[in-house]
Amino acid sequence: MGKRYNTPHRSHVVKTRMTEEEYADFTERLKNYDMSQAEFIRQAITRATIRPVVTVSPVNDELLAAVGKLTTEYGRIGGNLNQIARTLNEWHSPYPQLAGEVRAAVSDLAALKFEVLQKVGDAVGNIQTYQL
Repeated sequence: MGKRYNTPHRSHVVKTRMTEEEYADFTERLKNYDMSQAEFIRQAITRATIRPVVTVSPVNDELLAAVGKLTTEYGRIGGNLNQIARTLNEWHSPYPQLAGEVRAAVSDLAALKFEVLQKVGDAVGNIQTYQL
């Protein structure tokens, strides 16, 4: 019977190619340890801290400018709706329900504007968080 070694049975072979620089770095590191290339790689894999790459699209000036224009437009629309509601009330129009609906639209618009600004604020504020 042949010599038996107390090592786990390893049936999977993993191959990789390296550039000259990568291989030089690999062999240089290996010099500091009394182990085979295979053992070094196994140790490196079990001890490695792999950081996931999280891609974040940067919030750029263009986006912020577009949001600025959008919120300005919300403001204009809100102002126009307020004038319409005021006019409907002043003239004791036969459409009191319409005045209420216009006021509700102004309120919805204000809520939407707040939500957009909050989301942009979150995105701008949290952008550093995603750069691991």
